[in-house]
Amino acid sequence: MRIEGSRIAVTGATGFIGRHIVESLLSAGADVIAVVRNPDRVPEFKRPGIEFRLADLADRKALTDGFRGADAVVSNAALFRMNNSDWKGHRDANVVGTENVMRAVAKAGVGRVVHVSSVAVYRPGGNNPVGEDQPMLDEGDLGMFNAYSVSKAVSERLAWKLASELGLTLSCCRPSSVFGPFDPNITPAIARVLSLPFAPVPRMLRVGLVYAGDVAEGTVRMLQTDSTAGKSYNLTGPHLPSGDFFNAWRDAGGPWPGLAIPVPVPVTRVWDNGRAERELGWTNRPWVESLRRTFERQPFGRHHKV
Repeated sequence: MRIEGSRIAVTGATGFIGRHIVESLLSAGADVIAVVRNPDRVPEFKRPGIEFRLADLADRKALTDGFRGADAVVSNAALFRMNNSDWKGHRDANVVGTENVMRAVAKAGVGRVVHVSSVAVYRPGGNNPVGEDQPMLDEGDLGMFNAYSVSKAVSERLAWKLASELGLTLSCCRPSSVFGPFDPNITPAIARVLSLPFAPVPRMLRVGLVYAGDVAEGTVRMLQTDSTAGKSYNLTGPHLPSGDFFNAWRDAGGPWPGLAIPVPVPVTRVWDNGRAERELGWTNRPWVESLRRTFERQPFGRHHKV
């Protein structure tokens, strides 16, 4: 579809990844309908090109009203809690919420959806890097500490099922661990540790850390590319060791300890981005560039308290 001049509704637009999606859509020439619970969360979004509509994932009627007149919907809102044993909370937000979004999209007469999923949907094991055809978790895999992963897998399965039943054109993106400005989890946690006088710095660890702006760019390209219909795409970070990431962090001006203690962590869990690279022309920007952008927009630099 043509993004320039279109109206794209985004759930969770004031959240971490949502903010980057909104910015990428605006840069591509779209108008954004931000379907959110609290417009005051991001005051800088109160400007031309962004229309706020109030809705909660639990309120299907409000979601329907929020999506009316949109050319497409990015279903981005989701719950991630560090308490990964909270199945009810994750199920209510991510599974029931996805059903409400998909049915509201159909009711509002919108035909195109991009659903923001996660590489957490994949079953452990298999090939490394992991491709999009790797088997996904289901509710029978629920354990004490994987509520988020199972909820994202169940919600993506449900999104595909409802898209087929309701006649919707669906694509899914699957980011890995995301960092960047406005991140409430990974980025500030790293900054806190590296602000200490003595701090461990993992080496040899490969987990595909991906910049939020790159995830947003991939999401927009999925909307722009009609051939993405019916497909899922991994949008994950470079297959580089953690030492490269932390070197880039230091070089970009992030907080750094007086004594960095290298800790070998020989763990590799990476995902195949080949489909996104071939079909979307998508790629990761260098870590040092994305981290500079992060520190420019959020006070994690060496001269700020964390």
